[in-house]
Amino acid sequence: MKRLVGLLVAALLVSASVWAGGQGDAGADGTWAPSRNVDFIVTSSPGGGSDIFARLIADLVRREGFVGNPVVVSNRTDGVGEAARMQLTQLRGAMADHTIMAFNLDDMIQMVQNTPRRMDAFTPLAVMAVDKHLLYVARDGRYQSFQEVMNSIQAGNRIVAGGSRGSDTVAMELLMSQMGWTEAQMPYIMSLSSNDAIVSALGHHLDVVISKPAAAHPFVESGHLVPILALSDERFTGNLAGAPTLSEVGSTNLQFPLWRGIVGSPNMSPAARDFWSGVFAKVTETAEWQNDYIERFQLINVFMDYQESATYMTDSQREFISAFGAF
Repeated sequence: MKRLVGLLVAALLVSASVWAGGQGDAGADGTWAPSRNVDFIVTSSPGGGSDIFARLIADLVRREGFVGNPVVVSNRTDGVGEAARMQLTQLRGAMADHTIMAFNLDDMIQMVQNTPRRMDAFTPLAVMAVDKHLLYVARDGRYQSFQEVMNSIQAGNRIVAGGSRGSDTVAMELLMSQMGWTEAQMPYIMSLSSNDAIVSALGHHLDVVISKPAAAHPFVESGHLVPILALSDERFTGNLAGAPTLSEVGSTNLQFPLWRGIVGSPNMSPAARDFWSGVFAKVTETAEWQNDYIERFQLINVFMDYQESATYMTDSQREFISAFGAF
């Protein structure tokens, strides 16, 4: 586990064809640009972190003129996203070149734990940001601080926690292990997205919810959700500044960073791959990306092109399997 977290933190510093198509839209000089609508797949529900990530990118590439054709975001959650991931691997020709997918550590965890599919089934295009987790409670919930949660468990009470799949689940398992809590003391309810879990917390079906800042942001701004713990080496700022780190409540700081990236079909042409990787680099350089995404949702700013992201995603997969096992 320490090796995996070390890999992620260090990186911050530095089958059969079912669709036929042409060979893409590359010109005689080898350059390529979309000639039709682009399908941007998100494998989680609307309103979650991946959905926010994809919709901002889709909006930016059109407004900035990086892509001349519409980029249409579609949420495909069947089989917790596995149906869409399998579909992506089967695209060929122009369909492969005109389809991209939001892909992050959560998706990688879900994939390796439940299927034999691995990162070599995709064409990594970019890693664009890194998220960290916080614990939240409803403003009118039973608990208003992590200290109250600790005291309640010590008194023998049962605390119901919840969050999304993937890294939320792993981060909670790491936290519970570090605090010496059992599943009987803190059962965890998994939702399809952070947004779904937050709604459950606001409905008092959960005592505590774990989420990344983007999905929780509107609920924190409205005052309905209160951050009570930052899984980070230092406090967040702004409206998350009230959440202490674990070292501030008598334990050792813990973090499980989540990278956010984009992949394509394994059959995507090199010209299209180069085009998309270049477009995503331009996105991360815009003021809107820096202000409306990175700063607003307090992510860590990082960009890796298709070569760097391929190495990074594969290393992340290997380290996760080594630490937790796989299908």
